Amino acid sequence: MDAPIHQLGFAGISAGGARRGRQAAATIPFVILGLFLVPIAVGLIGTILIAFGCLPAVGGDRFSLAPWQELFAYPGFWSTLGLTIFVGLAATLLAVILAIGFCASGHGRVGYRRAEAMLAPLLASPHAAMAIGLAFVLAPSGWIARLISPWLTGWDVPPDVGLVGDPWGLTLVVALLVKEIPFILLMILAALYQIPAEKHLNAARSLGYSPAMAWIKVILPQIYPQIRLPIYAVLAFSLSVVDMALILGPSNPATLSVLAFRWFNAPDIAFYLPAASAAVLQFLVVIGAIVVWRVAEIAIARIGRLWIAGGWRGSSRGTGLIVPTVVVLLLFALGGIALLAMALWSFASIWRYPGALPEAWTLATWMSQLPTLGWPAKATFWLGILSTFVGIALVVTWLECEDRGGIRLTRRALWLIYVPLVVPQISFLFSIQVLLIRFGFDGTLFAVVWAHLLFVLPYIFLSLADPWRALDPRYARSAAALGASPLNVLVKVKLPMLLRPILIACAIGFSVSVAQYLPTLFAGNGRIATLTTEAVTLAGGADRRILGVYTLVQSLMPLLAYVLALSVPVLVFARRRALLRPT
Repeated sequence: MDAPIHQLGFAGISAGGARRGRQAAATIPFVILGLFLVPIAVGLIGTILIAFGCLPAVGGDRFSLAPWQELFAYPGFWSTLGLTIFVGLAATLLAVILAIGFCASGHGRVGYRRAEAMLAPLLASPHAAMAIGLAFVLAPSGWIARLISPWLTGWDVPPDVGLVGDPWGLTLVVALLVKEIPFILLMILAALYQIPAEKHLNAARSLGYSPAMAWIKVILPQIYPQIRLPIYAVLAFSLSVVDMALILGPSNPATLSVLAFRWFNAPDIAFYLPAASAAVLQFLVVIGAIVVWRVAEIAIARIGRLWIAGGWRGSSRGTGLIVPTVVVLLLFALGGIALLAMALWSFASIWRYPGALPEAWTLATWMSQLPTLGWPAKATFWLGILSTFVGIALVVTWLECEDRGGIRLTRRALWLIYVPLVVPQISFLFSIQVLLIRFGFDGTLFAVVWAHLLFVLPYIFLSLADPWRALDPRYARSAAALGASPLNVLVKVKLPMLLRPILIACAIGFSVSVAQYLPTLFAGNGRIATLTTEAVTLAGGADRRILGVYTLVQSLMPLLAYVLALSVPVLVFARRRALLRPT
């Protein structure tokens, strides 16, 4: 029997409303994407215009090549450019090789799992804090020199060796490796969960391949496309890093990003024009390096296919990759020592060279710094909380709308997520600052939170997207079949089941916010001080005890966020398991 006309009408309206709802849900991810991509594009275009002389505030009302001529005529410019390229490529290439070698030689071993546990404190420590800690360790009067002096070296006074700020930027490369290898390892671990790695490794081993060779020939080709974009982000960061370069890099010549940063902060606003030219050149260097890296990937892939087809099975002992493993463990140990050195200096009373440990301990430094430490700590905390809360809300909305709209972000579209991580910060933040000043938002909490969100949101999305999409959709369908609304399905089914990855994503977003240096300076216009901005300023020559206090607090904040992210789900689910036990 045909349905009554009024029922058909309601069915048509319901179907039409559902279709419009799916269409609206499908557009929301693109709206969110545009919210943080459009400002970056506007900022980059503004910097390009300034680089060609268009800045009315300094009389620039027409296009000109004078800023570029001034940049190229700067004494030591070519040394600056060469240093920038060397540091960026060396750090990225070594980080990728060492991370892959470490995974290939240690996959599945007990020591490998223990090394994974070391990733959290190294990832949580902000870049500036790690750089300061490494300066404590690697300086001529640093902890390593103290531990081996004078009984091994005969040094009764610090040696005249310029390790920190060396002209080749080698110390900066080491510092970048300490921070970048854990990130690449984390991306590799995430990629391994997307493939049946153990089955493939067992199959390769049954054919006589050594464990390391099986990993390189079978696993690496499958996961590399998934870690390609993170590697490009590492390459861009290494080429354009500012805070670590200010602390550990050479000063004359400095890297290109540091040169642009100094000119942007010069008292004479006429330096804004060559600063913008340097920032645009920094962007072109990053794009060029990514293109070169991509061409190298294609060439290595073609050679690699022939090498894989050759059938070489490697040494049965698997000792060929022992060097990357040892180097990675040494770098992890160096990072841990740097974090410990910060804590020791913050509690040291008298620590004369060559003493391996302080002669006396005190809380006086902490007590004297607490009044001045309070405001930067509060600003750091609330900026991290607000940017993380907004970021997780936007990402959850994005992913939920993907489910309701029936869409999925393609791998090419992931490039758009990585735009804030690939484009050098120095190349667009200054123009954004100009816009904020024009509209009266500079130096406000809103402006700084929004600037942090540009970088917090991509990391939250990349850490939460895969766990969200891996959730079995039958749970949501079952809840909907029982009459639950889409909102109830989200709140009562999806969010509780994804509590752990959501909290981990929040911890990652919070740590990213704590580490932001340039966004805080430019958007805050110097009015909002955080632990990161204060630590970088103090690194120029403050008392090591005071510097240790600031960097230790700066490192503890994100570390506590990781601890909470891992502990809260255990407590919540333990309570639920207790409720299920029979009485």
